[in-house]
Amino acid sequence: MNNIPVGILGASGYAGRELCALVAAHPGLTLAFATADRRRGETVRVPAPLGIAGRPTDVTFVATDDAPLGDAALVFSALPHGASADWSRRAHDAGAKVVDLSSDLRPGHLTRELLAHFRSPQPAAAGSTAAVEVEEPAVPYGLPEFFREQVRAADVVANPGCYPTAILVALAPLARAGLLAAGATVVADAASGVTGAGNSPREDLLFGEVTGSFRAYGAGNVHRHLPEMRATLGALGADVDLVFTPHLLPVARGILATCTVPVTAAPTDVLAVWRDAYAGEPFVEVVDTLPSLADVQHRNVVRVTALPVKGVRTPTVQVFAAIDNLMKGAAGQAVQNANLMLGLDETAGLPR
Repeated sequence: MNNIPVGILGASGYAGRELCALVAAHPGLTLAFATADRRRGETVRVPAPLGIAGRPTDVTFVATDDAPLGDAALVFSALPHGASADWSRRAHDAGAKVVDLSSDLRPGHLTRELLAHFRSPQPAAAGSTAAVEVEEPAVPYGLPEFFREQVRAADVVANPGCYPTAILVALAPLARAGLLAAGATVVADAASGVTGAGNSPREDLLFGEVTGSFRAYGAGNVHRHLPEMRATLGALGADVDLVFTPHLLPVARGILATCTVPVTAAPTDVLAVWRDAYAGEPFVEVVDTLPSLADVQHRNVVRVTALPVKGVRTPTVQVFAAIDNLMKGAAGQAVQNANLMLGLDETAGLPR
């Protein structure tokens, strides 16, 4: 069987390069093109992902305007926020399926114009000449653990953000079990390595500014990932306020999220909530020890645990989740979604 051709828009960034490596080592995919406007014509050597057998691969970047979108069965768009949606639309119009890694198509960000463009009428019922309105989201949110069948049937998928992936995997089982206290305030503190900020030159991300330091940013509950987290929690049945504060770690990759959650009642076996919710999930590890970045780096997994909080009057649970921000938080999850959309084994080509 011939491998399926895929393209990558914005391939020179951290997530884009990770995608190049994953596609090159994937048993069912082949790279049709990779774009990088500022580095067009340049050839780079991409090492095989850790944990995946393969050799380094040479990738030559082309300009985005020159990308042969029609040559790809699926296009990954790792272009910057604000620029990605238009190219996702172009790829879709050229006949390709699309996984968009930006925030442009995610819940809370998707505009009415784009929603109308990506929503296509379903076939009419037997004996009718009228089209019926689509009930499913036009652009499913690409967290397979919650929306697997919607992703499998989709032409365009919004790949989740890195922080939302960790935090939503941590909180969703409580929401689905009806254990989140209505109107409660959930506090999520999460720390990320510097690759989460992208590779554009910035003074505050220089080695001398980051090493030996640790700081918060996006304080005051204003981070751009909040809309997709609020919307998704609402879709899962939660009625809570979410206070999210990100922090910058002096490491290259990885996210550790700590969520403090008021609950309606503390379960007798706290971890059973997550074990039941994620039984059989290939990329979620429910453990009884606190997760660390070393547990998840270069792996497409979420490692999660939970425990009751002592010494407080309101029943409260703390949930801890660790991911690699470039794998399960970006490129790895994008390939996981692509596998589903293309009818491949969901785990194909992904390091666990």
